[in-house]
Parts: sequence; structure tokens; C-alpha cells
Amino acid sequence: MPADKPVEQADGFAAHPGCGPLLPGPALDSKPLRQKVFEHVRATGTAARADVSRALGISAGSVTQITSDLIERGYLRETDASPRERRESGRGRPAVALTVIPESHRVIGIKLSDERHTAVLADFSGTILAEAMLPTPAVRKSLEQITEETAQLVDRLLAEAGLPLSSIAAVGIGISGLVDPQEGTVPWSPLLDGLNQPLQQALTRRLGRPALVDNDANTLTMAELWFGAGRATSDFAVVTIEHGVGMGLVVGNRLYRGTRGMGMELGHIKVQLDGALCRCGQRGCLEAYLADYALAREAGTALGRNPRNMASAQAMLETLFAEAKGGNMAARSIFRRAGRYLAVGLSNVIQLFDPELIILSGERMRYDYLYADEVLADAQDLTLSHGRQPCRVEIHNWGDMVWARGAAALALSHVTDTALGQGAA
Repeated sequence: MPADKPVEQADGFAAHPGCGPLLPGPALDSKPLRQKVFEHVRATGTAARADVSRALGISAGSVTQITSDLIERGYLRETDASPRERRESGRGRPAVALTVIPESHRVIGIKLSDERHTAVLADFSGTILAEAMLPTPAVRKSLEQITEETAQLVDRLLAEAGLPLSSIAAVGIGISGLVDPQEGTVPWSPLLDGLNQPLQQALTRRLGRPALVDNDANTLTMAELWFGAGRATSDFAVVTIEHGVGMGLVVGNRLYRGTRGMGMELGHIKVQLDGALCRCGQRGCLEAYLADYALAREAGTALGRNPRNMASAQAMLETLFAEAKGGNMAARSIFRRAGRYLAVGLSNVIQLFDPELIILSGERMRYDYLYADEVLADAQDLTLSHGRQPCRVEIHNWGDMVWARGAAALALSHVTDTALGQGAA
């Protein structure tokens, strides 16, 4: 597949022009003007200089100077203006707009997961050029094993795109567990043996390209913020239900990670003291009642089967869901109980952060018992809501490629900061 031809988007995101947050950042945003101008053009897809001036509240002369510099640097180019921009340009003035030069940088985004790793290749405009997937055994791995699997996936992706590794500016990685994105370490992950693993350092050394590491729920939230429903929403939360339970939070149009970058661990809030055992080693976590392995643990009893004989937790859950739809009351009770715990978790999110929107995402959103009307109603009933409008909830049943796309946004953000931020020449 030619590297300059975008792949067909099958991830559910609407094909809106541009990528990145559409709303302005905080008033005290320290980004230099040239970066703000570039990011506005990238977010809108194309923008006339007058539009940039109005959107950012800067003079036309400043826009002309900055955009000329960005054109000279090879990041922007002039293109035909849209019909609206041509009408607004005025009689006798050139009807031109600005757009990002896609090939100025390329990045890779990767989601590391229990049963398969996924990757996307994106250009500097955010267009996806290629995708790849690598099946992997669902067992804990050493740092060396996960590094080699990532390198294999990168090789597969670049072969699909017909590009050399030297054409990649950065690689973004999303992995489940506790991740310190500032240090690039993984204090704990269900995918990795050992604690405090220096994943970013290992991947940067192995790939020979800058690697960025973050919690996978954060990368999915980045996907919504850069490509999805969160582009025009200043405050929203993403709650993920898959092999684990995760959460990402956007406040003031920016991803919020906490002081050390390891906040928003919704799956490990305690919902029952001395309760069910979680894979993190503690008891009573929300994840221990809601994640794949938690439902599969009870499914074996409900279906009269030994879960050790099943190919995977996913296979067990598919059978459990079919049984529930077929009228098996024990199977239905498992999903309904999980839905009640999800309602508790959602209520806590609403109570603590008062988001405009909560997006429920992940493969388990195919199981409609988890987001039935009574579940969402329970979440509102458990929330102290006097004078509060009910929080909007959307269900996004995205596949793994969207998580990888969010990791690409992580890499794009890093490359943009490096090229145009405070420390750039």
C-alpha cells in the first residue's frame, strides 16, 4: 500500500477534516504562537489566514509572518480556499488557505494488549496511512519479550507502508497498568513481569526512534480528543471495559494525568472491602467485578464449565452472552451484577469530576447488558444531582486500531512540541 494513500477508516470515527482539539487551550497556555497557529490549521484541516487571526485573537501581520515561517520550514503550504473562504476573502484578493504538509513527519501508534498488539502509521496531518496487527500469547512477558514483539510489529507496519524506519519521527505506545509517562517507566502492568520496568528506554534503544509510553486508557482518550467526539468538548471522561477497566479524563480541553501521570485508575477504586481478588493483587477493586477475567470467573460456574479448558476469557464471555440472550437466568444475573458495579463507578466519576460527557468504550460494549437503560439510570440515581443536568453518556464500540490511533496522537503531540515548541529552533 503506498505510504501517501490513507487507509479506509473502519474505526467508526467520522471523516471530519483535520485532527486535534478544536477548542482553544487554557488562557495561560505557554505554547509559542507558531505552534498555536500550526495546531489550529491542523485541527481545522484548512484555514485562511483571516480565520487563524480571528480564532487566535492575533493580528493579521503576525499571522502572515508566522505562516510564512512555517511554510519556509516545510510544515504548511498554501492550497485552494473553501467556497466560504473564497467568499470572505474579498474582491481582488487571492482565494488561498493553509494546510499541513502531511509528509513533513510520520509517526507510529501502538496498543500493546493481552492477545494482540495493533499499530497504525500516521502522517503529520493525522491521516492514517497503514495498519498492522500481531497476535501474541496472553501471558505475562519480560521487558525483552515485549520489546521484541513491538519491534516485530513495527517491521510489519513499515513493510505494509513501504517505508524505512528512518522516516518515522516518533513511536507512541499505550499499555495497561500504572504508567509514568514522564519517566517512561511502568510501575506495574498485567502484561509485564516485574515492577518499575523502563519500557520507554528499552523501546527507544531497540527501535532507534524516540518512544513515548502512556496508559492505554489515556491513549484512547487522546483518540477521542484528536479524532472523535471529544474534539469539540472541553471536559469529558472515557471509561474503558476490556481485559481491565480504565479511565481517561480531559479537563479544559487537555488530557489530565495527575501529579505523577498515574491518576484516573478507575478500575482500582475499591467498591467492596475484602472483596473479590483483582489481578493487581488487591481485593475489592471495581475491575474485579467488571473486567473480562472477572466475568469469565463466574461464567464457568454459571455454565457448568471449567474456565481452564476454555481457549480464552473472550471465548467464555461470548458463550455467556449468547446464553444470556437465550434466556439463561444465571448468565443474565452475571451481566446485571456487573452493570450495577459499573453504575457505581460511573456515579463516582460524575460526582467527582462533573464531566459534560462520559464515553463508554472497549470491546465489552458489545454486551448491551452493561449499558442497559437501567444501568445508566442507576448511575444517575446514585449521584447527588440536585440542580445538576444529567451527564450525557455515549457508547463507542471501537476496535483496537482506535487505541493505536490515540497512541499515534501521543507521538504527534511529542513531535509537534519538539519541532515547534519552546525548545525548538
